[in-house]
Amino acid sequence: MLHLLADWALLDDGFAPDVLVGVADGAITDVTPRSEGATGERVAGLLLPGMGNLHSHAFQRVFAGLTEHADGGGDFWSWREAMYRAAARMTPELYAPVMAWLGKELLKGGYTSVAEFHYLHHRPDGSPYARRTEMAASLVAGAEAAGIALTLLVGVYEAGGFGGAPLTGGQNRFSNDVDAALLMAASLRVHCGAVVGLALHSLRAVSPASLRRAVDGFAGQGPIHIHVAEQRAEVATCVETLGAPPVAWLLDHAAVNGAWCLVHATHANAKEIADAARTGAVIGLCPSTEADLGDGLFDFPACQEACGAFGIGSDSNVMLDAFAELRLLDYGQRLRGERRNVAAGDNGHSGRALWQQAARGGAAACGRAAGRIATGLAADFVVIEPTAEAFGQKPDFALDAAMFGAVRAPARHVMVGGAWQVRDGVHRNEAKIDSGYRAALKALGA
Repeated sequence: MLHLLADWALLDDGFAPDVLVGVADGAITDVTPRSEGATGERVAGLLLPGMGNLHSHAFQRVFAGLTEHADGGGDFWSWREAMYRAAARMTPELYAPVMAWLGKELLKGGYTSVAEFHYLHHRPDGSPYARRTEMAASLVAGAEAAGIALTLLVGVYEAGGFGGAPLTGGQNRFSNDVDAALLMAASLRVHCGAVVGLALHSLRAVSPASLRRAVDGFAGQGPIHIHVAEQRAEVATCVETLGAPPVAWLLDHAAVNGAWCLVHATHANAKEIADAARTGAVIGLCPSTEADLGDGLFDFPACQEACGAFGIGSDSNVMLDAFAELRLLDYGQRLRGERRNVAAGDNGHSGRALWQQAARGGAAACGRAAGRIATGLAADFVVIEPTAEAFGQKPDFALDAAMFGAVRAPARHVMVGGAWQVRDGVHRNEAKIDSGYRAALKALGA
C-alpha cells in the first residue's frame, strides 16, 4: 500500500490542496482532499491524471525529421513512400528497442499509456513469420522495458486503395485479412498482457464487407480504431467510390459506439462531428503529425459544441510531449478562428480543460480505466512543478504556464500502475534503453 500526499491534485471538479491518494495493486484505493498533516510520500507540485496517447506508429519515429527537404515531396502521399522504405527495414529484433525508447520518451513527455496502431505484421515480402504475432511480441517487449501501459491494436489491411485496389510494393508487409487479425488478437489477448484492440486501417484499405465482418467478429472485445477523413484526396475518392464522405459513410454503415476511435477526422464537417459525438466515439487528434503532413485543421469548436470526446496521439512520433501536443492543438484553432483560448470555455482555463478532456478521451480510446484521479481507476499520474513564471500562482495558472509557456516537457515524475517510471525527469532505465536504441538506428541505417 502506497500513500501519496500531493500539494495539489487535479480532481474532477478542479484542483484541490493536500490530496491524499491511496494506491494498491496498481489502482487508486481512495482520494481525500485537504488532508493536512496526513502521512504519505510527499508530492511537491501538481499531481495530474496520466495522459493516454491514443494513436502511435512506433516504427515511424526512426525517420522523423528526415523528409524535410525539397525532394522529400510536398504532401502526405510522397511522405508515405518514405514511410514504406522505413517499414521495409524493420525487424523483430530491432522493433523492441525502438518501442522501448519511444515508450521512455513518451513517459517523459507526460503520457502514461499508448495505443499502438499496429499493421507492420509480416516480412518485407508479405510472407508471415513462423509466429504470426512476432512483430507484435516485439512491441510488447519494448513497452514492458519502458514501463508504459500498452494498448495493442491489431491491424486489418487488405487493399491498396478504394475499390479493392491491389497492394503494391511497401504495402505488402502490412497485408492482413479479417480472419488473420481476429486470430492474432485472440492469441495476443491470452499471452501478451496488454489491452488488445482492432485497427481497421482505413476505408481505402478495408472493404465494406470486410469491415462488417471484422466489427461483428470483434464486437465487445476491446477498442476499435480507424484512420478516417485525414486527407482531402481520401475524402473525394471515398465520395466517388462509396457515395459519401468517410465519416458519414462509417456512421451509416457500422455500429460505431464508445469503443471506437475515429483517428484524425480532419475533414469531417460539423454535422458529421455532431453525429459522431452522439455515438460516444472518441475523435483521435494528432496535431503534430497533421501539421507535419499538411493535413489541415479539425473543426474543434464543432466538437466542443457537440460535447464530443477527443484525445491526442503522437502518430508518426515527430513530437513526444503531451503538453506541446495540446498546445499545438489549441494554437491551430486560434489561427483557424482568429481568437484566443478556444478550449477554455467561458469560465475555465485552457490548460485544465485540454488536459482533463484529452486524458479522459485517451483512456477511453486505449480501453483503460484511467484518465482521472478517482477511486478504482489506474494509478497513472504525471507530476509537474510550477515554472519560474508560475511560482506563487494558483495551480490552474501553473498548469497553463506548463502547457503554454514551457519550452521542454515539464513532467517531473511519472507513475504508471502504481510504479514510478520517471523521477526528476530521468527514466529508471534510461541509459540501457538509449544504448539499445542507438544500436537499432545504426542497424537500420537511419
